[in-house]
Amino acid sequence: MKGYIKLENEEVFEGTINAASQEDVYGEIVFFTGMTGYQEVMTDPSFHGQIVVFTYPLIGNYGWNETDYESVHPQPAGLVISEAAPEVFHYEAKQTIKEAAEKAGIPLITGIDTRSLVKSIREKGDMGAVLTASPSQVNVREYEPIGEQMLIDEVAVKEPSASGNGEEHIVLLDFGYKQSMVRRLNEKGCKVTVVPYDTEEEEIAALKPDGLLFSNGPGNPKQLTPLLQRYRSLSQTYPSLGICLGHQLLALAYGGDTEKLRFGHRGANQPVQDTHSNRVFMTSQNHSYVVKEDSLPAGEFTIQYKNINDQSIEGLSHMTHDITTVQFHPEAHPGPADSEEIFDQFLEQLKNKGREKTYA
Repeated sequence: MKGYIKLENEEVFEGTINAASQEDVYGEIVFFTGMTGYQEVMTDPSFHGQIVVFTYPLIGNYGWNETDYESVHPQPAGLVISEAAPEVFHYEAKQTIKEAAEKAGIPLITGIDTRSLVKSIREKGDMGAVLTASPSQVNVREYEPIGEQMLIDEVAVKEPSASGNGEEHIVLLDFGYKQSMVRRLNEKGCKVTVVPYDTEEEEIAALKPDGLLFSNGPGNPKQLTPLLQRYRSLSQTYPSLGICLGHQLLALAYGGDTEKLRFGHRGANQPVQDTHSNRVFMTSQNHSYVVKEDSLPAGEFTIQYKNINDQSIEGLSHMTHDITTVQFHPEAHPGPADSEEIFDQFLEQLKNKGREKTYA
């Protein structure tokens, strides 16, 4: 059936919408530039509440499998594709992307002029949008901006869970974590306990962690301002790694500030430079907010990673505490080939801290 995308600026784009969309669906419309990785995108909690436009013209040719999930179910509010592959060719594929979206109840609209749509987003920035069958009858301005929504509560765990039985024990504070993070750490010989983002310090201490991982997640980091002092205290107590939203939260906890990009970084091809070694590598990213460089207090962090395209901060190292943060996703694809060493450096910090305790 005919379907439409109506943007906050009143632009309308026509396509064909799947049967999963029986009601109008509101969300923040964003675009993703990767040619592949759509299953990772569709199950990443960081996309919760967003309508994702895929810039590559043909999506879905390797299908949808039953193993490459980043969360228990798909997350975006909606999907926009120029052309969805009607057949799949990978040996592990169980269904097409259309079938996967239908099963998950996610509206999928195809036949859209995605080049024109993305051009509008690039010019005007991420904005509210609605997927609808009746564009003349909806008011996109009724949409609550994503920066004002507490999306983390909708994706974070409510109870702790553990996996792996390695020598190092990592406690992951969950703001909407990707399961790849836990898998990577398990593969590297770590036990990982995932806990709710608002877990008390005493409860974390009782778990006796060797280190903390502040995870990714959706929305505006300033929604968690009341918890920043707790995160500062925790990161001063245990070696800490912050990824994506976790990176932003740790910067805020030490007096920095964040701001929203006009149209964010979402794709598997973002070039990042290590300012310490000058090495450049490609990263996978998905974020709307960045840490403001001129907001960082003196004597706290040094900037370790920068985005080559726009010079935004991509990672920090604390001057006195064992804290490393990255805006990109070292657990993603690409990632293991280029930036998985972030996990290795973090684990080395844990081992060094352990040796300090041994000889203290």
